[in-house]
Amino acid sequence: MPIPCRMLAVLALLSLHTAASAQTRDIAGGRDYPGIGRFAGSVITGYVVKDFDAARMQAAPFKDGQPTDARRLEGRIVRIAYRTNPGPSILEVSRNFETQLAKAGFENLLACDTDACGAIPFTESVDTLPVPQMWVDGFNYRYFAGRKSEGGRETYASVLVSQNNQDIYAQVTVAELGAIANKMVDAAAMAKGLGETGHIALYGIYFDTDKAVLKPESRPTLEQIAKLLTSQPQLSVFIVGHTDSQGPYEYNLDLSKRRAEAVAAELVKSFRIAQTRLRTAGVGLLAPVGSNATDAGRALNRRVELVAP
Repeated sequence: MPIPCRMLAVLALLSLHTAASAQTRDIAGGRDYPGIGRFAGSVITGYVVKDFDAARMQAAPFKDGQPTDARRLEGRIVRIAYRTNPGPSILEVSRNFETQLAKAGFENLLACDTDACGAIPFTESVDTLPVPQMWVDGFNYRYFAGRKSEGGRETYASVLVSQNNQDIYAQVTVAELGAIANKMVDAAAMAKGLGETGHIALYGIYFDTDKAVLKPESRPTLEQIAKLLTSQPQLSVFIVGHTDSQGPYEYNLDLSKRRAEAVAAELVKSFRIAQTRLRTAGVGLLAPVGSNATDAGRALNRRVELVAP
């Protein structure tokens, strides 16, 4: 007899929860946000960093099911989800984060529990990582949002803490406000860079954290590389991947090489550039152009370069 769709959904969720509960260490590439940290005994279940993205945060409770101070924040967005084994309460985990954020200089914009926040509609208006990275019970949660201004830079942080079975889940979202950087380098600029310095850094090639699969938004820069190579049929280039210093040395070397290879493979596949004109290499963290001690420096170091032979 076929299993009802509702039962299948329940079984799928139970399977996801079992897999998440079995996790005993941070996911690959996951790390705490500097100055905030984590609740003792937690593991990172989700980690997404975007050099430029948008995040939704609430700076006031809902009224009649509607937001009263919803903020759309643009800049560098960091989302980190944690799971803590049974024992602590939602309030204990949240208070620890709130205390740490206050020490880090964040002023309190909003701190509320389920009913005071706005119940289920409130949670539906907050960006969270997907199950099983983050679980949110709309009937039982606590939310905090804060803001700080330092050195002319404005940063927002929120923490959403909830519970699934007996496990406590918390998501920290940090928005470092800033205008989008112009990362488009056209074929003419590439040719100029290769001619004058022998290399050109490209920041319009995008990968998810710890992945070597090209994201669709990389296509405009790939088109410009193809345009350069098509306009100069005798030109061959090295495609060199670079990373920041976060993570093991050997891992970063391999990741940077795989990313370079992904760029070359896409140029061959989608733009019919001869494979013989493209050589790849990965140097990991060995050729920084910024300080790996700062977020801005690490962002500069994560790049792909074209290098003239």
